[in-house]
This record gives sequence, structure tokens and C-alpha cells, in this order.
Amino acid sequence: MFKKISFLILVSILVSCNFEKPTEFSEEALNEKVYNLNDEVATFQEVINQHKGKKILIDVWASWCRDCIKGMPKVKELQAKFPEVVYLFLSVDEKKGSWKRGVKRYNVIGEHYNLPKGMKTGDLVGFLNLSWIPRYVVVNENRKILLFKATEASDNAMIEALRN
Repeated sequence: MFKKISFLILVSILVSCNFEKPTEFSEEALNEKVYNLNDEVATFQEVINQHKGKKILIDVWASWCRDCIKGMPKVKELQAKFPEVVYLFLSVDEKKGSWKRGVKRYNVIGEHYNLPKGMKTGDLVGFLNLSWIPRYVVVNENRKILLFKATEASDNAMIEALRN
């Protein structure tokens, strides 16, 4: 009896988990408002469209996130190894001042945007099913998602997506 109940619980957990790996951003995610370091607003789609024809590594991070900061040296290694890739940093810091100080303090090189609603609300955060940061996403030259979820900058699948 216990085995049968355990099996049913396991099956229900597996069925309820979202294993979807989208290849395109949802329209709602693309319409999310983001802010650059000059406090200028754009949609996420406008930001992505600026880089059509180039591969993009999106790094979702926050200045208060220990794992994000710990991963920055690996991201810098990727930048040296794949200089043709656009490095797009999306901060989920709710305080813009903290985010801007974090960019300078950790010498984060790349394009910077802020999602001021944090990592719990917003259409882009919802699309990414963001439950942990850092979070890395690789987008190809035609804005298709090659890698939907990596949580370490040294992830082999991410390196492979950047290479191909």
C-alpha cells in the first residue's frame, strides 16, 4: 500500500512539474519594461532586437546574490573565450541604486538592464519561472532560445550553446 501511494505521489509531482523548455520568449515577456543604467525605459523585445544577428548570453543576477557574484569570474572567462557574444545582464535588484553600485563594484562588463519588480513578479520573471539566481539563458542570432536554464556559468550545456 505504501509503495502504491509513494508511486502515485511521485507521478503527480512529475506531471505537475513544468519541464517545458521554450524556444521563443512569450509576447508578455517581450513586452516587459526594463531600465538601463541611465534610467531609460525599453521593452525587453527592443533590447533583444538591438542584437539581431548576434548570439546573446542573458545573465539574470542581483547585487545581493552571493552565488551571482561568485559566478562573475566564470562569466568574465566566457567573455574572453566568446567575445562575439552579447552579454546582457538583467538585474532583479529592487533598488536601482544597489544595482548600479553592484555593476561598478564587481566591474560587470556588458549591457545592463534592471527588472525593478524583483525576482518574484513580472511577465519576464514569470516566463523564466525564476526561482533561483544566477540564471543564464542563451539566445541565438534569430532570437530563438538555445538554452533556457543554466544556474552556473561553467555549465557545459551553456558553453556548448555559445560555441555552436
